[in-house]
Amino acid sequence: MIVKNAKFEISAEKLSQCPDFPIPEIALLGRSNVGKSSFINGLTNNNKLAKTSNKPGKTRLINLFNFDGKYIIADLPGYGFAQVSGEMQNKWQKNLEEYLLNRKQLKLLVQLIDSRHEIQKNDLIMREWIQHNKLKSIVIATKIDLTPKSKILTKINTLKKELETEVFPFSVKDSRYNENIIKYFESL
Repeated sequence: MIVKNAKFEISAEKLSQCPDFPIPEIALLGRSNVGKSSFINGLTNNNKLAKTSNKPGKTRLINLFNFDGKYIIADLPGYGFAQVSGEMQNKWQKNLEEYLLNRKQLKLLVQLIDSRHEIQKNDLIMREWIQHNKLKSIVIATKIDLTPKSKILTKINTLKKELETEVFPFSVKDSRYNENIIKYFESL
């Protein structure tokens, strides 16, 4: 399974600026620099579709991408460290909470977690918020290619147990993980 035609649709600061699409929407959540934009590029095999940066906080808007006319993926600003003011962080939080709680097309939250590290405090806070609001979600363990092969299954099982949700491994460098993720998204 591959994505044949993915395209950028629009960037929006807040929910009221997001157009209504007649297809399901999937939102990407994660710490700054966890690889949300790289995830989009990896699924589409197009390194130029979503802008990436080594500098945390590069994504500042809700960026909507259309995947084969089957679903929309929303690349959201990261939580955690970003080189922006506290006022800007608060504005992002307010706009994102409004989007996540009120977007009618939103069918799934995808929390990306860097598989190279232990689960961070802000990842756990986000997970608790998702569960508190009873939102459907899964976890993507990014940068799985940097985890020793003998430890990948253990890492996935640990994440499943600690976060109490379905976990999919992902690597920008190894497209074999894409098929299961795309199948899951298309099943929405």
